[in-house]
Amino acid sequence: MTVTPRTPASPASPASDDIAAIAKGGRTNVIGFALRLAARVPFLFVAGRLYGADMVGRFALAVVAVELAALIATLGMKRGLAQALSESDRPHAHVAWDALAVALIASVVASALLFAFPGIMYRAGAPMGIARLLPGIVVAIAWSDLTLAALAYRHNVSATVTARAVIEPWTISIAATGLYFIAPHDGLEIAYMLSMVAALIASIVPFVRSYGMPHGWKPRLATIATLARQNMPLAGADAIEWATRNVDRFILGQLFAPSVVGIYYMAQQIASLPGRLKSSFDPILGPVITTSLARGDKQAVARQIRQVGFWIMAAQGCLALMGSIPGEAVMGTIGPQFVAGTAALAFLLTAEVVSSMGAVSESALVYVARHRNLMISAVMLTVQISLSFALIFAMRAVGWPPNYQAAGPAVALMLSYAITSIIKSRLLSSLLGAPISGWRWPMLWAALVAIVIGTAFTALPHRFEWVELVFGLPAIAASYAFVLWKWAFGPEDRALFKLKPPAAG
Repeated sequence: MTVTPRTPASPASPASDDIAAIAKGGRTNVIGFALRLAARVPFLFVAGRLYGADMVGRFALAVVAVELAALIATLGMKRGLAQALSESDRPHAHVAWDALAVALIASVVASALLFAFPGIMYRAGAPMGIARLLPGIVVAIAWSDLTLAALAYRHNVSATVTARAVIEPWTISIAATGLYFIAPHDGLEIAYMLSMVAALIASIVPFVRSYGMPHGWKPRLATIATLARQNMPLAGADAIEWATRNVDRFILGQLFAPSVVGIYYMAQQIASLPGRLKSSFDPILGPVITTSLARGDKQAVARQIRQVGFWIMAAQGCLALMGSIPGEAVMGTIGPQFVAGTAALAFLLTAEVVSSMGAVSESALVYVARHRNLMISAVMLTVQISLSFALIFAMRAVGWPPNYQAAGPAVALMLSYAITSIIKSRLLSSLLGAPISGWRWPMLWAALVAIVIGTAFTALPHRFEWVELVFGLPAIAASYAFVLWKWAFGPEDRALFKLKPPAAG
């Protein structure tokens, strides 16, 4: 195996600084990802073992509506705020508080809609306890997202790690455990609300420390309206990206019992962990891209996309192999009834890998071709939805069991992601006039080696299933990482693992 030689940029060059900044921010957020993984697993275990698939399914469908409302309430400013801050000559605190004012108004409207029509969240009727207040949490989610985006503009990604990787997941895990003995019917919803409030506090405190209170600020209705209008393409892209990842759950909720939705939701939660690696780079990648575009350096943007694309694809490939090869053991850890979601888990994990380049390409497309990016996403979402229904009804017609039918949306997601990645990466490459693909052939060899080693562990008798998890998972990861480190990684790749950039010399 050979590696194409790479000529690193001068350490003093803007390109080198950009890669170093991305590596630093990504390194911090990857650590946060690991912390989030460690905190999220207990929640999955508690939800599966204590609450069961039925209640998890009800919770999953309710959260879909709330998170969509919160996403719409940000009006695309999670990514658009960086551009607004970089282009404005007003105090940054005023710009940020304008964005928060927009989100507050939109959140109130969205919450009122959900309060008025609870059937959007609950098919079998709204709960009577504290869980009926769930729509009120929309503003907390939206404000947390925006304050963290504002902090990321100033390269403060540690706040995101603290809020999203420590405070939020540990709060929901601990609260869900305690509430099971106090309010077992509403425990998951209440725990979710507590975690969102805790995340908001952890977000807004460092935001105020960094930006300060907006002295002399008065909400400018015209400015707010312009900001919202300018960000509509970004809002649409964010909403479509979110819908792509969650519409499968909604489809299943219309066609299957809540228990089936609950099983799929657990597989989705495990599979979404690799997907969070991409979002780990978002807080720092967005500002770096906008800075490069501001100085007209398209080659730098291509280099940044290519570099981050490889990092994310390589990491997601490792996690996909770790989750899918011993899939039954992984799903069985949550609870025996969740093993039925193994097929869905495998397709969802593969979907995350093939989505990598499309997702990273979109980080630049939202700035250089936002309307075309939105159109592509909208068309592919339609394809995904149509294919999901087609696969479910086709499997139902031939008499396949429900757990096989429920994997249909996962297959549709995987195929739509693959097509989207091809289209968006080619479009961005043509706009930048440079290649952006992060694919390297040693990734294939690494996967084959990991599959051989992982399959050897899954061949053990069922009573040794614990061996698959305790020893098999580390073996899969180690073999995969060794091949990549030896034959795929260059100097810039290894920058992700260094505490500081190499000194000039």
